[in-house]
Amino acid sequence: MLSRVFGFGRRSFDSLSEQEILALAISSEEDDGRIYRAYADGLAQDFPQSAKVFEAMAEEEDGHRDSLIELHRKRFGDRIPLIRREHVKGYFERKPDWLVRPLGIEHVRRQAEDMERQAYRFYVEAAKRTTDASTRKLLDDLALAEQGHESSAHELEQQHVPGAVKEEEASAEQRQFILTYVQPGLAGLMDGSVSTLAPIFAAAFATHATFQTFLVGLAASIGAGI
Repeated sequence: MLSRVFGFGRRSFDSLSEQEILALAISSEEDDGRIYRAYADGLAQDFPQSAKVFEAMAEEEDGHRDSLIELHRKRFGDRIPLIRREHVKGYFERKPDWLVRPLGIEHVRRQAEDMERQAYRFYVEAAKRTTDASTRKLLDDLALAEQGHESSAHELEQQHVPGAVKEEEASAEQRQFILTYVQPGLAGLMDGSVSTLAPIFAAAFATHATFQTFLVGLAASIGAGI
């Protein structure tokens, strides 16, 4: 736990070799592709059109990964070092929000935008630390691709999620929020109120004594608080 908080045992980005930078890029693209597919799976039932957008984005990440693997094979062979983003000090991490259900469509869209910005910054920094011309060109190309993902994601959204569908999804998300959080919360509030007030009324009816009723109410309130 402490090692994760303080970065013990992690490598600094500056200390990575060019092979390790490529390996990190490969694992990051692979993880991002899986995250996009997890988003698509989480959205498929309630937001099927938006799910298609994330499926397409996952395929783009697969293409980036394949290009990086091919370059690694040419320069360093088939054995790719095991290095992931959590092994590098100061490197961005992905919060596992794709495990949460239900997924909020707007939250997922914002997360995807953050992912692309982080990936762009990574490739820019990685290219600065690379001396091999072919590697630097690929990293620069990937940086431009990640920077252009915002527009391509917008194009995919226009293709799969036109205005009417987007409004329908927004309404569905609002209904989902009410059914998931608001309605159960109100039901719990009413249930708790009845559970607390019932013994008070019963005591008042049975004893007709104000102080005794007060004690019962106090006990019920303490019990509800616990």
